[in-house]
Amino acid sequence: MGIVVVDVCQANKITSIDIEAILEEEFPEVAVIMNDCLSYCGLCANSYYAQVNGKLVYGKTIDECVTNIKEAIRKELAFYHS
Repeated sequence: MGIVVVDVCQANKITSIDIEAILEEEFPEVAVIMNDCLSYCGLCANSYYAQVNGKLVYGKTIDECVTNIKEAIRKELAFYHS
């Protein structure tokens, strides 16, 4: 298990890419957890999102969301490395 946890709803559109492999390859300290539901149904139906250490991160496109998730991960890792 990583020091940064990224929770992804399996019903979210971001699962159309292999978000788990993308993030864990770039950030070995990250654990991506695929969940049945994160209870953000309105957001889930309309945008791409995940939770990074419990904080909601989203984007209007897959690329924007992945970029925002990576930035949130970097911020979390900076906390642990400082």
